[in-house]
Amino acid sequence: MTRKNVWLASLAMPVVIAMLLLVGSSSVTANDQPAAANAAVKIDNFVFGPQTITVPVGTTVTWTNSDDIPHTAVSTDGVFKSKVLDTDEKYSYTFTKAGTYSYYCSVHPKMTGKVVVQ
Repeated sequence: MTRKNVWLASLAMPVVIAMLLLVGSSSVTANDQPAAANAAVKIDNFVFGPQTITVPVGTTVTWTNSDDIPHTAVSTDGVFKSKVLDTDEKYSYTFTKAGTYSYYCSVHPKMTGKVVVQ
């Protein structure tokens, strides 16, 4: 290796290392903010599962209707309200404030769930 090649390689190495560190980091975005979390609630057999889910502020919760019957996810305090979800349809809501959010299916009001945001 020539002296010029060694010099060029020594300049490129910190850039390569920095790129590898950035690629390997999944919890940091370009502006050094933690990556947003995602959580899932499955609707099946007239049940929200899990019935209570605890997530950090900033989490997007996605409800998926895996049942053969249409369902909704509607918060009791009016914070979020899905349309009627047919089989395999999804609804997502991002929770930006801490609190406990109770919800139910407006088609089947005995179906209830809760999102606890910390």
